[in-house]
Amino acid sequence: MKFSETIGIDVSKSWIDARMHLARQEKRFDNTTVGYKTLIAWIAKHGQHPKESILFAFEHTGLYSYNLSVFLSSGGYHYILIPSIEMRRSMGMARGKDDRIDAAKIALYAYRRKEEITPYKMPEIIIFRLKHLLALRDRLVVQRGGYQASLKESSCFLKKNQDPEFFKIHDQMIHLLNKKIDKIDQSLNSIIRQDEEMNHIFQMITSIQGVGAQTAYYMIVFTHGFLLFADWRKFASYAGTAPFPYQSGSSIRSKAKVSHLANQKIKSLLHACAMTSIIYNPEMKAYFNKRTESGKSKMSTLNIIRNKLIARIFAVVNRGTPYVNTCKFASE
Repeated sequence: MKFSETIGIDVSKSWIDARMHLARQEKRFDNTTVGYKTLIAWIAKHGQHPKESILFAFEHTGLYSYNLSVFLSSGGYHYILIPSIEMRRSMGMARGKDDRIDAAKIALYAYRRKEEITPYKMPEIIIFRLKHLLALRDRLVVQRGGYQASLKESSCFLKKNQDPEFFKIHDQMIHLLNKKIDKIDQSLNSIIRQDEEMNHIFQMITSIQGVGAQTAYYMIVFTHGFLLFADWRKFASYAGTAPFPYQSGSSIRSKAKVSHLANQKIKSLLHACAMTSIIYNPEMKAYFNKRTESGKSKMSTLNIIRNKLIARIFAVVNRGTPYVNTCKFASE
């Protein structure tokens, strides 16, 4: 797809700073629907580019950029969401912060890559709902962990009859958070079941031994229903489980390592799945024991298992049929 003009946008809570790369025009607008309409009129005034040849680019800033994404998507405009870390690295060393300058850099970044860029597609509302419920669940789990840690530590030094109100309130808060987390789990399950396609994907993922519901939810969200990643290797790179070479000349000859640039949430979930697999999955347990007993690193072996799980998840989703444990038939 060929684009003749790129619009860089720096998104803030109350306003957006826009920059037209070729027209060299810049202006600030309200971060509202009225502001977006004014932005479109301003672009039409300073350039004679058809809608199909204009590419909007802005960083993914969560709720701040959500309404802008909805407006552009519903209006048939092409746009891309740039990960913050990718944008920061492309800008190089920067002294200070200026929204107008950032908008110009975003416009330049998009213009330089306009030939290779694939416009972003707004995820279905079901993905958005899952994402926000999962984020809320994570916050509640962290809060519950704080109360549990405080209660456990206090129990080592205090008796309940010494400060009954302290222990009572902690127990009540933990109980309340447990109920809210269970409520969110029920809502997540209900949302998935309401959509036939998403429910089918969910059932395929959880058919793999060691992969639970939370991992399935996050896999669906991070892959936008398995539309964002062409194959499992690309997702493994995104999740931080794909090893990369670490060599330079003749002096640096290190083993291949995983990158720290990763989605830490899905990486930790996959690690938990791998740990579960080597306990309850006979095939993975045998593989882990055989490899570690031969002197191989436990962490590198766990990482291989994480990649095996990713490959199986993508395989069952693409194939559309549940995972079949062939080792079970071999042993019978």
